[in-house]
Amino acid sequence: MNYEYYILLGPIGFGLGIVVALLIRGKSLARKVALANDEALSIKEDAKRKAENLIREARLEAKDRLFTLKNEFEAESKETREEFKKKERRLTQKEEILDRKLENSERRERECIRREKKLQNRENLIEKEEKKYKTLIEEQKLQLEKISSLTADQAKELLIRAMENEARHEGARLIKKIENEAQEDAAKRAKKIIATAIQRYAGDYVAERTVSVVQLPSDEMKGRIIGREGRNIRALEAATGIDLIIDDTPEAVILSGYNPVRREVARISLQRLISDGRIHPARIEDIVKKVEKEVDKTIMEAGEQAAFDLGVHGVHKKLIGYLGRLKFRTSYAQNVLQHSIEVGFLCGIMAAELGLNQKRAKRMGLLHDLGKAIDHEVEGPHALIGSKLAKKFGESPRIVHAIACHHEDIPPVSVYDLLVQAADSLSGARPGARKEILENYVKRLEDLEEIANSFNGVANSYAIQAGREVRILVESNIVSDENAILMSRDVAKKIEEALTFPGQIKITVIRETRAVEYANK
Repeated sequence: MNYEYYILLGPIGFGLGIVVALLIRGKSLARKVALANDEALSIKEDAKRKAENLIREARLEAKDRLFTLKNEFEAESKETREEFKKKERRLTQKEEILDRKLENSERRERECIRREKKLQNRENLIEKEEKKYKTLIEEQKLQLEKISSLTADQAKELLIRAMENEARHEGARLIKKIENEAQEDAAKRAKKIIATAIQRYAGDYVAERTVSVVQLPSDEMKGRIIGREGRNIRALEAATGIDLIIDDTPEAVILSGYNPVRREVARISLQRLISDGRIHPARIEDIVKKVEKEVDKTIMEAGEQAAFDLGVHGVHKKLIGYLGRLKFRTSYAQNVLQHSIEVGFLCGIMAAELGLNQKRAKRMGLLHDLGKAIDHEVEGPHALIGSKLAKKFGESPRIVHAIACHHEDIPPVSVYDLLVQAADSLSGARPGARKEILENYVKRLEDLEEIANSFNGVANSYAIQAGREVRILVESNIVSDENAILMSRDVAKKIEEALTFPGQIKITVIRETRAVEYANK
């Protein structure tokens, strides 16, 4: 009985325990829920406060931003208004200036109309005078025809002379008018005028030296140079291709030949043989071969240095060699290589003044006398020989043509051609560039004065500036201003036809009138 009771009591107690546990757990959950609700409410209140704070801060920031933008807008508006005011003032000033210019132009137009009327009146007066002048001429012609003391040929000659004087007078007036118009139009035609003036300044080369002199320590050395039965001198001439002239000239041997490089090889070889003392055919051949190699090296170095000094690049090696050979060539005692370098520099300077390509002009100037390196071997003018060399070794057609026409063997076609002609003449004609025999120099000065004195009305003439200028004093009662212009042109033309000279000669005709009066008491 008791055993069954305890069996029934166990499940009931277990169930009651579960119920009690659930009740206790429910109360705990209720407390947690209450706490959670309180916490959620607190979080909600905090979020609400933070949102309100953020809204206030955003409104304040928006107000600050709006205020800043407003200030910036007002500042920009103020600057814009100031700029508009400045522009308005400038426009007002420009309008005033335009109004003044308009007034000036209207005043000038009125002045031009007045002058035009005045000129028209003068033209009418001139026409009347011209008609009167023509009438007088016709009367003179009739009088000449009526003169019985003259033959028909004499009357015709007088008439032709009168007409010639009339034509010369009109021609002088026309020349003066053209020159005045050219001066007014100089700004637009400067390049053409400069190029034409430069072209007038071109000149030609004359004679060149073809011998070299080697000084000897004594006249006994002449016999050693000749050798037994002349074998030494024959060996030296055969090895160098140069003639040795041994005459009565004391302590000197003359080397004669048209090839300047071979002449230089012969000169150096002979000097070394003299200093060495061993002079025989085998030694001569050995020395000449060594000197030829040294001279070839010197030639290449000289050509390369010349191209480097002018900044000319890309020149063919063969052309560099021909250029270096000019170091041993002279014209009027002027070294041709140095002359070519000077011409290159002058071409570059003038090209810069004219706004042209300086490098191209320098290249043309440096290579212009290239033909002189082989003109003793090839027939023809050195300008054409040089142009063929330049064309053969890849130079441009412009450079080839400039080389060919620098002595007017062919006509120039561009301003570069004229620059090369001018620079060539400038380098040869500058003071100290070339030497001239004193007798020839004095004779040229005398010829210049003689040509000037041959014209009618010349009182005196003077060749000055080493013959580069002729000043002619004329009698004012014989030569008029217009005839003075014609005289200067006629003298220049006659000098060009009668004389050979480098560069340019300036002819200045001076006509002076004097008014003299005496004051008496």
